[in-house]
This record gives sequence, structure tokens and C-alpha cells, in this order.
Amino acid sequence: MVVWRRIRALPSWAPPLLVAVVLVSVPLMDLGMATTRQIQLACVLALVVSGLNLSLGYGGELALGQAAMYAAGAYTAGLLSQAGHTDLVVQLLAAGAVALGVGVLTGIPGLRLGSWSLAMTSFFLVLLVPDIMAIFGGPTGGRNGLSGMEPPTLFGADLDGDGFYVVIAVVTVGWFAVMRNLVASRHGIAFRTLKQSPVLAASQGVSVFRMKLLAYAIGAFPAGLAGALFANTDLFISPEAFGFTFATAVLAAAILGGVASVYGAAVGAAVMQFGPNQSTAFQEYALLFYGGFLIVGGVLLSGGLTRVGRLVVAGLDTRAGLHRPVEPGEPTVPSFDDLDGAVLDVEGIEKSFGGNRALRGVRLDARPGKVTALIGPNGSGKTTLLNMICGFYRADAGRILVGDAETTNLPPHRVASTGIARTFQTPAVPEHVTVLEAVASGRYTVDRASMFSAVLRLPAHRRATQADRREARRILDIVGMAHLRNEIATDLPLGMRRMLEVARAVVARPRVLLFDEVASGLDENELVRLAEVIRALRDAGATVVLVEHNFRLVLELADEIVVLAQGEVIAEGTPAEIGRHPRVLREYLGADVVGSDREEAR
Repeated sequence: MVVWRRIRALPSWAPPLLVAVVLVSVPLMDLGMATTRQIQLACVLALVVSGLNLSLGYGGELALGQAAMYAAGAYTAGLLSQAGHTDLVVQLLAAGAVALGVGVLTGIPGLRLGSWSLAMTSFFLVLLVPDIMAIFGGPTGGRNGLSGMEPPTLFGADLDGDGFYVVIAVVTVGWFAVMRNLVASRHGIAFRTLKQSPVLAASQGVSVFRMKLLAYAIGAFPAGLAGALFANTDLFISPEAFGFTFATAVLAAAILGGVASVYGAAVGAAVMQFGPNQSTAFQEYALLFYGGFLIVGGVLLSGGLTRVGRLVVAGLDTRAGLHRPVEPGEPTVPSFDDLDGAVLDVEGIEKSFGGNRALRGVRLDARPGKVTALIGPNGSGKTTLLNMICGFYRADAGRILVGDAETTNLPPHRVASTGIARTFQTPAVPEHVTVLEAVASGRYTVDRASMFSAVLRLPAHRRATQADRREARRILDIVGMAHLRNEIATDLPLGMRRMLEVARAVVARPRVLLFDEVASGLDENELVRLAEVIRALRDAGATVVLVEHNFRLVLELADEIVVLAQGEVIAEGTPAEIGRHPRVLREYLGADVVGSDREEAR
């Protein structure tokens, strides 16, 4: 275990760097032409699979279009070579750009239509590749394939076999470094949040359409690079190499290696290339075997081989005593810096779903420095109203203002940018992220840093990352979860996940906070902490809207209470007034208020 402790003490980038050095040094090992070729093809396949991992494993969008983008990159490089442009750098850049363009052009309509449209669009795109090549048979060679390519060069110098291998290895290593930097940044957490819950992502200011398109389009780029490298491997391109069988092989490699893993693409590609692809008889039953790999990777090995590796590493960490839960420290009194709360004004909002009128002329006036509670029986329209405020539903009538800005019918990510944050009835936490990362994700629209800066680790990225972590630690300490910051967020019990949602909502210093049944599932100690946090937010100047069934907690915290029943406001006032309102007691608490009604009638 001492050796294991020393290994785990190494930086996280050390093992991938070692593998990269070994990969680039293969020509010095004299492994033979056949083995070297298989490693080349495994690198090419890994590039294509990594693009699928980005769009499916992180963006949550199933699409098999990487095979078509792979073909686009290959034919771009082939046609450039025929035209005398043999420089491999030029071919790689052109192939990547063309594949990126194909990704954008096919992704926009597929994502706009929603649901399974992108999956179907990309599926049919793959099926059409041979026909497209046949239609443009003159320049592409049609179904006979593209031949007559010239050997590649690099900056004017001829490339021998070893030199070409080094280029493939360097391109592969370079792309995986890019993908690792992207996935490990705040954008990677945004991708995972998007996969877990597009609603949650939108509530944090993420444009769902834009992020899904980025995941799909960026995933097309390595497929284009792979196509250019593949075209120069044999200097011949056949359209059959990019058909449905290859698309299925890419999906099988992704699932087997681990679709939600950066290096799972390399693992899956290596297994596929050095395993079944070695058999000549395999090609006859390729689809059958790929289906088997999909079942093994998707069912028996849920999470792929990389998940198995993570479990093994976690077990060794436990045996070596590297993973010890941190004991909670003494709780501190919650205190927030001054918050710039905004008036939330809901005027006559109406919403119908078919023939069901969910909201009827609802009004709500929430002020900074106050807790405004929204209560009512199940089905009264409370969560529907919150969804209207956040932009998830379009209003049939009425308007919503946050400060001086009207947000009625704005898309959710633009509503969030006005300073509205919320929690949900069912806590939504992305997988494979720590508590600290989950809370920091609430700051995605704060201290913006581009994906370009994240990939190159520019100062803007480093400043944003440091600010995210600093603020997340501070808020976790306030809500009493600082000792859990390095735990996996999805492993927390329900009560802690609700407190995590509170921390995530607060970390961006919002102007308006919407808490949707946040006390549900909390124990007595957690309820006390929650009440302290909400009071501290109120005292700091935030505008707090509390939707809650715990009537005692509402009476304890609220400054104003609005009561909904059957989509209408039936009462509003102070806790003392609402606590003795006959209709509220009857419809919300089910109390017998006949005597109260008679006395009120007198």
C-alpha cells in the first residue's frame, strides 16, 4: 500500500503523460509493421470515438453522425492530395473545418426539431454517405473509391512510415489533451449538468440549444482529423469504410470503454482494434458482434471499462487509507455579504394546459429583504408559477418583471441571467462531480471564460476557476457542508442534496431566490440550518420566494404569505393573518372551520 500511496501522490496528468510518451515512442521499440499499423488504426478510431463521447457522454445527445464527419474529413484530405496539396497540416486543418461545418449544418435542424430528431438525422446521414459519393462520382471516384492520392508531406518534407506514425500519435495525444482540458473545466461541468437535466442547466443560465450544438459540432472535429489521417494511411478511400457498420463500431467502442470518460474512447478503441478486428471472419458477422459489445458495455459493465477501473482505484484508496471522510467542524453562524435584491412583480399571469386552467390571473409581489411564502394544496399551481417565472412555460396572459426588466416569455437561460436562481422539488445533481464542483457550477454565467481559454488554460480560465472554487468553499461553509466538498455529489443523502441545491443557487449572488419545497426530507438539525440560511439571505437583502408545505416553517420564516388554490390567489397577508384565515385553514390544512365561518358571517 505504500507504493500505491506514492503513485496516488503523483499529479493527475502524470499517468496520461506517461502513456503519451510511450505512444509517440513506438517507432523506437521495433514492434514490427503489422503492430504499428494496428496502433495507428486504434488512434484513428479513438479520435472518432472521443467525438461521440463528447456529444453523447457529456452533452447527452445520441447521434451517430461521427461516421459521416469521418468520411467528410477523409474525402477532403483525399481531394486536396489529388490536387497537389500534400502537406498534412493543411489537410488536417481543412478536414477538421469541413467536419465541423457538417456537424453545425446537420446539428441545427436536428436540435431545433427536438426529441430524437438529431439521432435520426445523423443516422440517415450515415446511410446516405455511399449514395452521396456515387452522386459526385467524378471527383470522389463513386462506389469504386478515391485513388491517385500522393504521399503526405510535412512542411514540405517527405514523411516515411515512422514519421507518419509520429504525426498520428501527436495529433491523437494533442486532441485528448484538448478534450481533457475542456471536460475538466467549468464547461465540462455544464455539459454534465445538461446531460443530467436540461431544465437545471437552463436555470443556471446555460443555453440548452447552444451547448448541445457545441458538443455535437466540437465532437465532429476529431472525426475530421481522423478521416484525414485514415486517407493518408493507404492513400485510398472506399465509401464502404464509412457506413453503418463503422458507425456501430464507434458506438460499441464508446459504450465498452466508457462513454462518460475522456480516456474511455482510447480504451474502447484499443479493445475493438486489437480484439475482434484482428479476425478476418469477424467482418461477416460484424453487426452481431458489435451488438454483443453494446450489451456487455451498456448492461453488464454499466459505465464501461473505465468505471471498472475507477472502482478498483477507489478500493485501493480505501485499503491504503487515502479516503477518510472529513469530520464536520463547529457550525458557523450563516452570514452573507450584501445582496442586490430585486422586486419580483407577477401581474395577472394566466396559463392553460389544453382545457385545464393551471393559473388564473395570479399576482405576486416579492420585495428585497423579505421572505415571501407561496403556499397551497397539491395541484394549486405553485410549481407552475415558479416555472412561469423561470421561463419554462410561456404565459397566456399577464407579465413578469424582475426589477425594471420584463422577463415574460423570455427563454429560461435569459431569465436566469437577470439574477433569478432556484431549487427544485427533486434535487438534480450531475453525475461524477464532487460537491465542490456541483456548487461551483452555479456560477457558470459569472466571470465568463471561453472554451478556448479553458482548452489553452489561459489566465481568464484560471481566474474564473479560482473564483468559482473560492466562492463554492465559502458557501459550503455557510450551509454547513464544507467537510463534504470532496465527496461525490450523487452519493449524498436526500437532505444533503437539498442543502447542496441551496448552496448552488446562492453561490452566484442572485437577486431573486426561488425555493421549491426545499425543506422536504430534511431532519431537525438540517431544518434549523436551513432556517438560519434563509434568514441570513433575507437580512443580506435578497428577495426570497419560499414554496413550502411545512406550515410551521412558513409561519416562522415568512414576512408575507400568498395562498393559491385551484390556480387562483385566495389570500395574502402576514403570517398572523394567514394563520387564522378560514378558507386557508379549510383548503390548505383541512381544518374544521365551520365555527369560524359562522363567526365571520356575523
